Amino acid sequence: MSVSDHPGSRSSSTPLIYIGRFAPSPTGPLHFGSLLAALASYFDARHHNGRWLVRMEDLDPPREIEGAADDILRTLEAYGLHWDGSVRYQSERHDHYQALIKQLSEQQLAYRCQCSRQQIAERGPVYDGFCRDRQNCIDRPHAIRVKTDDQPIRFNDRIQGTQQQQLQQHCGDFVIRRKDKLFAYQLAVVCDDAEQQITHIVRGSDLLDSTPRQLYLQQLLGYPQPCYAHIPVMVNEQGQKLSKQTYATALDKGQPHIATFKAMQVLGLQPPASLAQESSTQLLQWGIEHWNIQALPKQLTVPPIEL
Repeated sequence: MSVSDHPGSRSSSTPLIYIGRFAPSPTGPLHFGSLLAALASYFDARHHNGRWLVRMEDLDPPREIEGAADDILRTLEAYGLHWDGSVRYQSERHDHYQALIKQLSEQQLAYRCQCSRQQIAERGPVYDGFCRDRQNCIDRPHAIRVKTDDQPIRFNDRIQGTQQQQLQQHCGDFVIRRKDKLFAYQLAVVCDDAEQQITHIVRGSDLLDSTPRQLYLQQLLGYPQPCYAHIPVMVNEQGQKLSKQTYATALDKGQPHIATFKAMQVLGLQPPASLAQESSTQLLQWGIEHWNIQALPKQLTVPPIEL
């Protein structure tokens, strides 16, 4: 069986009102911080008798590590986190993203921008729309930006509570295709969440700040708005988010129950000590039954722990 075609645990013909997902980037192996996000999204989906999808967000080839995507999927399988359906790879969906850029451009909601980072920084911390009215002057490599307005974007996060952001003040017109012609995360994630009919998104709080941009794109494109929940991210001793860039240790595929037990505690669950010696399957089943998203810490970060 290919690791990208896992049968999952439910029939596709079963009526469902919850579809969740875990969407890692193949920039390195999964680490403990990744496990927190994977488990939280998995528990929330299964607790609600929903589907749990896996999507590989492989949009940035210069940052990707050869073989990382397959390693991520094998790690999920080793930890008993079996997904439904086939894995979606964003690298295979460029035509879909380009079609959305064409649509937004034809509606005069997106435009070309050839400003460099240095030029933007010199004019201020937020992009000022400099290229909005200069389309006839742009003949060099350029990014594509989407026009924003001054209307506040509000949403209720299931963990972090009510959130509000005014895009023009916070980030200005933002990029949906980079100058190197790579598609931006904001556009791709909105496109795929809509096409996969994602109803609930549970992910790290490092993405809380970008959620209003995704909500705004959903409005422009006429897409439904999923429910969002942003869990605290784990940081190292220097206060940096665990990641490949901060040398986070890869998960041990040989002893999944140890990291799973610790992760469940961080996620607000209180598994009995007797479960620490049980299999990952038993741990996960207990977690599904006792999951309560309101028990998660409301802060944006949590300190490191010893595994």
